[in-house]
Amino acid sequence: MNTILSRTAAATALALLALGGAHAAYPDKPIRLIIPFAPGGGNDLTGRLIGDELGKVLGKPVVVENKGGAGSTIGTAFVAQAAPDGYTLLIVSTPYAANDTLYKNLPFNSAKDLRGVARFSSAPNVVSVYPGTGFKTWKELVDYAKANPGKLNYVSSGAGSFQHMSGEMLVDMANIKVEHIPYKGAGAAMAEVMAGHAHITIGTAFQSLSNIRSNRLVPLAVSGDKRLDILPEVPTFAEAGLPGYASENWFGVVAPAGVPDDIINTLSSALKKILDTPEIQQKLASEGANLAYLGPKDFDKYLEEERAKWSRVITQLGLAQ
Repeated sequence: MNTILSRTAAATALALLALGGAHAAYPDKPIRLIIPFAPGGGNDLTGRLIGDELGKVLGKPVVVENKGGAGSTIGTAFVAQAAPDGYTLLIVSTPYAANDTLYKNLPFNSAKDLRGVARFSSAPNVVSVYPGTGFKTWKELVDYAKANPGKLNYVSSGAGSFQHMSGEMLVDMANIKVEHIPYKGAGAAMAEVMAGHAHITIGTAFQSLSNIRSNRLVPLAVSGDKRLDILPEVPTFAEAGLPGYASENWFGVVAPAGVPDDIINTLSSALKKILDTPEIQQKLASEGANLAYLGPKDFDKYLEEERAKWSRVITQLGLAQ
């Protein structure tokens, strides 16, 4: 009897060790990193940069997939409903913190169904225009808009996107009437401005810089509290005559809520290691992004603050859909 019990106990112990070993071996297969927007925008560019480096650090491929649509909620729902095993992750940015207020009847609750892994960067907005408008300064745009209400328009990557919310906050604070034109993705929206089919684009320097440098966009102001090193000639909104306008897009990674702490910590540590490399720091800085790492607990707290902030903005401006 004792022999049987001993064998059973030994078998159980071996099984537990095997499970523990399998768990400790994470990752042992490719990881999917979902970008909930179409290709070409800041989420896509940042996500692919981070995804490539994450695969190198973890020693397993990180497959980056775009699942855009419905203001990023399609891709977010996909990850929220995925197995909580750490093999399906989501790139998030500012719109993620607004969606629970912005949209009704979502198939997920981001505060309950997803958890933070890490925030890794942030970037102020750059408001730029099609060169054919003739505007060289923010004041020139405002003067024209007040004299010609509704004749100017700004583009976004879709209703409820970061560009949309930032744009509505901007025109409200400036007390001007400018029409909003949503597109399916930031890349398509920016292309319309550069082609002269629309007037104004609101995006991070990460999105806009190459087009500014090639003179296909004219930057008017940046939303940060100081000028960007990569665009030193472009004034802040405070300098341009609109103090108090602050809107930046941050980027991070979240996972399904049930992913174990040790896996979350492994992923967060890997992201921190990536951000500690001079090459990545230089790459982010060259694109106008700021290093802004937050670990899992601090990122979750930050997300709570962002949800509250954007809930107030959405309610005040009547943007809920």
